[in-house]
Amino acid sequence: MTNQELRLSVGASPGQRTVAVLSGVFVATVGAAFVALPLIAGGLLRRLAGPGDAFASYEEARDLPPGMLPPALRDSGAGADQSNPVPVIGLCGLPFLLLGVYLVLRVLRTAAWLDGSRARVRGAFTTRTVDLATARIDTAKLSYRGTGDDAPMVGQRLRAVIATDRASTRRVAIPLRGMGLGSLPPAELRALADAITTGRPVDGRDDAYAVADQLRRLAAHPPAD
Repeated sequence: MTNQELRLSVGASPGQRTVAVLSGVFVATVGAAFVALPLIAGGLLRRLAGPGDAFASYEEARDLPPGMLPPALRDSGAGADQSNPVPVIGLCGLPFLLLGVYLVLRVLRTAAWLDGSRARVRGAFTTRTVDLATARIDTAKLSYRGTGDDAPMVGQRLRAVIATDRASTRRVAIPLRGMGLGSLPPAELRALADAITTGRPVDGRDDAYAVADQLRRLAAHPPAD
């Protein structure tokens, strides 16, 4: 196992990044427009409508009999709730704005490095580090079908290595498939296997050794797709 930091091939290719960023920016722009447009339209409508009732508040008309008050001032609670519903409608675009921002950050920031036995995984907002030689190692698997879309599920493939720090119980997922790749390159899979087993006690061989063996078999026989 080398001590030189190794960047794993878990990110998107330049072409995939371009497409994903453009899509995320489009979604965020639509969401931002949906949020801003009602505010702008509401202001324009108020300008076009001109002044409303002669009395701005009940204080200005408190000496008048209730029957002579404008309808909006007879029920101040209802008038407050219904006076300006347009900005509330614009909040429906907020999820699209946040989704677009998340897509852009996820594509541009997602990366993983292996430095000795320590793995560092960067997501859309956070970066987590774990020592694979001491962490509890599990796997996330993806079921796959045989030939043809109607074929039954015939097996499972490793999708990610899940490393849980024993002290903090923090979980770090290391993807084993890059975008557009069937799996990580064999050299990177073997480096992960070595990082898991190097320095780990051999007595009472735990699941970590089984995961390392699976990674080495995957490196020796990579999937076709």
